[in-house]
Amino acid sequence: MLFRDRIDAAERLAEALAGFRGSNPLVLAIPRGAVPMGRVIADALEGELDVVLVRKLGAPGQPEFAIGAIDETGWAYVAEHADAAGARAEYVEREKAAQLATLRARRAQYTPAKPPVDAAGRTVIVVDDGLATGATMIAALHAARAKHPARLVCAVPVAAPDSLSTVAPHADEVVCLHAPEGFYAVGQFYRSFGQVDDSEVTALLAEAATPRSGS
Repeated sequence: MLFRDRIDAAERLAEALAGFRGSNPLVLAIPRGAVPMGRVIADALEGELDVVLVRKLGAPGQPEFAIGAIDETGWAYVAEHADAAGARAEYVEREKAAQLATLRARRAQYTPAKPPVDAAGRTVIVVDDGLATGATMIAALHAARAKHPARLVCAVPVAAPDSLSTVAPHADEVVCLHAPEGFYAVGQFYRSFGQVDDSEVTALLAEAATPRSGS
């Protein structure tokens, strides 16, 4: 399965999530790449869009390789492979502090005058553009679970099979369109996988927060 871009992936994912249409789900997108996807899915399901802010903890010398992830509260998931990747306790603490500072700056930038949408008692769908190690999604699901949703759903277009198995216990339901054995990186399943910048995220969230005419 190959997606044209994130919007194509989001449209296909929305079809798989169609059973939630009409239940006013809260779609929590993981910035930055999943935010345009979240907007498509929230619109398709007649739901509401917000972000769940988490950051991967990068391995020493390999910042793109996640050895864990952290949420806005400072709660962190550290993967079993962290030590083998050279991430000793002192390094992990430094990395957590650095990523937490980034999260605080992003919250101030993305939603400066708006608190997070209340997830209590709602169906919450956490969306990302794919699962590589699954660390970021685990932190995102933990953050969402702490808000006491009625049902917590993990939704991704593509995932590494092992990562999908690791993530599954943290959600009430997992919706994944493709979990191939030959998984190497999320980007290999997209024809176009460009960066989403902070200004686009801010604009999408501001638009989502504006009541629509006739609603």
